[in-house]
Amino acid sequence: MLLDRAHSQLLVVDVQERFMPVMYEAELMADRCSILMKAAQQLSIPMTLSEQYKKGLGPTIALLDSIKGESPVMEKAHFSCAADPAICERIKLLATHGRNQLVVCGIESHVCVMQSAIGFMDLNLDVFVVADAISSRHPESVTLAKNRMSNSGVGIVNTEMAVFEWLHIAGTKEFKEISKLIK
Repeated sequence: MLLDRAHSQLLVVDVQERFMPVMYEAELMADRCSILMKAAQQLSIPMTLSEQYKKGLGPTIALLDSIKGESPVMEKAHFSCAADPAICERIKLLATHGRNQLVVCGIESHVCVMQSAIGFMDLNLDVFVVADAISSRHPESVTLAKNRMSNSGVGIVNTEMAVFEWLHIAGTKEFKEISKLIK
């Protein structure tokens, strides 16, 4: 199944200040999250950002906070966004309005990202995790999480796959603007 911007929503999981110094390839992950968010914003794809224990882990990093626009940043205590009542309600509400494809990026791959992805799969959403826009402290945790999510039915894509599937066609004004983000 290909991503369709009319059916997609983006979930950015816990990309917070105090996580960043210990994440594997943190700058690359943050850059890919920012590309996804900028593309989603330009294509009117709704976004939701989560924060795990903001008091201890700090807010969403400035790079992503500056892009989010009116998208909500929702604090959670559960590791899984699907287990958090407020976040789950928002994601499900968007799904009832045709946004049943959930594209997920963020940290940590093997905890909050994986639990959220599998949790939303269990709620009958089509879930896609963006492999180059997730991270953990150790690269082997990322690999294990991608394998487990894939084996659970989660689609594993990369940033370019998501963006170009959302765009669907070259030569448009949107394509010209958004393709610049990839270069």
